[in-house]
Amino acid sequence: MKDTEKVSAYIEKHDKWTAQLGQLRNVFQRTELVEEVKWGSPTYTLNGKLVAGMAAFKNHYAIWFHQGVFLKDRQNKLLNAQEGVTKALRQWRFDENDTIDEDLVLEYIQESIENTLAGKELKPQRKTGVSIPELLTTTFKEDAELHKAFKKLTPGKQREYSEYIESAKRVDTKLRRLEKILPMIKSGQGLHDKYKNC
Repeated sequence: MKDTEKVSAYIEKHDKWTAQLGQLRNVFQRTELVEEVKWGSPTYTLNGKLVAGMAAFKNHYAIWFHQGVFLKDRQNKLLNAQEGVTKALRQWRFDENDTIDEDLVLEYIQESIENTLAGKELKPQRKTGVSIPELLTTTFKEDAELHKAFKKLTPGKQREYSEYIESAKRVDTKLRRLEKILPMIKSGQGLHDKYKNC
């Protein structure tokens, strides 16, 4: 099934919002965006970059702007669906009492296209650096070989060990965990290596 057929099927499947989603789709189709399906819902891209999408929910339907953080939003239509979690994504929600202002929707989409062409993009921050718990730091001072072996591990493996120690609530649990991981660190293996090779 082609993406355009998948989008049609998606719209028809959500019979509560079929007319509204069809109307939004018509607005998207007035632009140069390419219609695709990603994560099971209609998505619109430009040169392979995600620009916007739409989705239906039980009590509302919405347009997603993947780099919506850069939109001027003069009409205060956008919201961050997961405050503190979502950085760039913004959502414009509609409920059954809302009328779709096609010209205004098109204005927001066009601004998103211009931002994409201008290269405006907030990329997710990858975790860098490792926060080493005090117990490990103290142990490294007492055992230089252990510290040397730990520094040879990838940041991901270092993080696994650090979080393993830090996540223990009680001191005696931390000490038991430390005892368990010392030979593993010295042998250069990661905390979860035995599961990864299954």
